[in-house]
Amino acid sequence: MNPTVTLPVLSMLLGGTLFEIDLGRPFDLSLPLIADREGPSAWYVEPLTIEPVRANGWVGAVAEGGSVNFRDIAFNPHGHGTHTECVGHITEVVHSVNDVEIPAFLDAYVVSLTPEETAAGDLVLRAAALLDSLPDEPVSAVIVRTLPNAPEKQTRNWSNTNPPYFEAIGLAGLAQRGVEHLLVDLPSVDREEDEGELAGHRAFWQLDERNAPRMDATITEFIFVPDELPDGWCALNLQTAAFVNDATPSRPVVYPIKP
Repeated sequence: MNPTVTLPVLSMLLGGTLFEIDLGRPFDLSLPLIADREGPSAWYVEPLTIEPVRANGWVGAVAEGGSVNFRDIAFNPHGHGTHTECVGHITEVVHSVNDVEIPAFLDAYVVSLTPEETAAGDLVLRAAALLDSLPDEPVSAVIVRTLPNAPEKQTRNWSNTNPPYFEAIGLAGLAQRGVEHLLVDLPSVDREEDEGELAGHRAFWQLDERNAPRMDATITEFIFVPDELPDGWCALNLQTAAFVNDATPSRPVVYPIKP
């Protein structure tokens, strides 16, 4: 007889109310890194490669006679797949995202937003729409699903497409509300071509404010939020690979409220 495994119940205080979190129904928001595929990618990077090591007549591929699979991987964390970045992305000193202490579970809030077309033809996520969609209570992480939520976002090459982006004042508003972690299903919170201004990044990390920059705040880009995950409160496990770099591949896993 197979033993029955019962998952422990996680209780979290979300918005002032104690909820039970459904640990048996996780939603993985990450997009995998797959060799030689055109997407998801951005910033004109070449497709990621995974190649067997070849040296002195030895090959790191069992299919080619090697004893083990032993492969080199070449990729760019900002341009390939889901990644989490810290303020070191845009500072002279390259601070490491590996130094950011992220709790095992974060209270998070999912919002769905429709970009608004500007006179110039850009698609912009307005500050009012972003901030008005949030609860009155403090929230640690905000997860943004842009609409329409086309499945092609999971494999798209976003280079030279002028994707939707956020109004910087909206990201400043998140910082003022104490939101530490922002997760988006876009390649960047800023416009693809902005002459290096990076206003949204700077606003979220408070780099232009008199106060010290927000060293423990992160931005996670290139996620995909399935339609089955409802807007509202949830628990977030933001898993990051241990790279000493301004950005690292990551795997955000969300657990909905137990019905």
